[in-house]
Amino acid sequence: MFLALKEIKHEKFRYVLIAVMIMLVSYLMFILMGMMLGLANENKVAINSWGTRTVFLNKNANGSLSQSMITQAQLPQKLNRHEALVGQTPVVLTRATGTHKHKQNAQLIGLDSRQFIAQKRLHLVAGRQAKNDREIVVDQGLRAQGYHLGDRVRLNDGGQSFKIVGFAKDAKLNVAPVIYTSLANWRKLRGVGPAVVASGVVADQNVKGSAFPGLSRLTVKQFINKLPGYTAQNNTFTFMIAFLMVISLVIIAVFLYILTMQKMANYAVLRAQGIPARHLVNATLAQAALLMFCGVIGGIVFTWITQLLMPTEVPILMSWPAIAGIGLALVALGMVGALLPVRMILKIDPVAALNN
Repeated sequence: MFLALKEIKHEKFRYVLIAVMIMLVSYLMFILMGMMLGLANENKVAINSWGTRTVFLNKNANGSLSQSMITQAQLPQKLNRHEALVGQTPVVLTRATGTHKHKQNAQLIGLDSRQFIAQKRLHLVAGRQAKNDREIVVDQGLRAQGYHLGDRVRLNDGGQSFKIVGFAKDAKLNVAPVIYTSLANWRKLRGVGPAVVASGVVADQNVKGSAFPGLSRLTVKQFINKLPGYTAQNNTFTFMIAFLMVISLVIIAVFLYILTMQKMANYAVLRAQGIPARHLVNATLAQAALLMFCGVIGGIVFTWITQLLMPTEVPILMSWPAIAGIGLALVALGMVGALLPVRMILKIDPVAALNN
């Protein structure tokens, strides 16, 4: 360690540049991971907020809640207190008053006010629950778009206006704000008759498929994985992070290899003076560990600052345990990359190196 610190102190600029490069790579990895988690969260946060464990859909819906339609004949006579009907359809939210007709894509969710989602799973941050078909509860993120309690809005440019009476926490689905209303309103906006009662059945406990023999049963994990673009999006970010890890491995290996090549004569002199090879190897590994550690810490600091400055509209979610795990993986990769120059040191022939 002493030799490693002395060398870094002697060549400050060179080693600072390497640490900065590692810091930038780690910072990019952490930001990408935060965006991956943020987008994934906005895809499924509403589903998780309902405490979903099991979902039942029409067998021809291919796992899509918005494409599923369930009739009364497909349901038992009465649902239990752990099951709730849910209707979903995409809508366009438009202000009904004022000169600025702001439009916002949203996901409309129809609920039965007597069932557990409406009763227990809507976490309001402002306002109250809807009491009739002319009132709605919307995602709290719409407040940043200028919507307020008491505002009148229209859905899909329909003639009927709705009053915003509440803002709900964790109300996003498919990266769009959720609008909670009644199943009757959902049927009107979905354009289906009274025979269709909902898009699906959501349960907050594990329910066997035999409870709904005419429907397709999905666990919450299966249902989320079938959300449009969810799996492809996560796979894309995962591959990007994995490639950046490989890049960090190459960076530390190449730089340490070049530095070791430049110091071969010095190492040969040290070996000729009787310095054991293990001391030189330990110094190289210590340099790699210090460079990776400093770079990762710098990346974490910049990530924390970025999170504080990032606007709320940007879907980013930092998981510090995951960041710590990736940071440790980067340090480990740096040690692996240092094995290339270590191999060179072990093969040094003092006499041949001095003659060259």
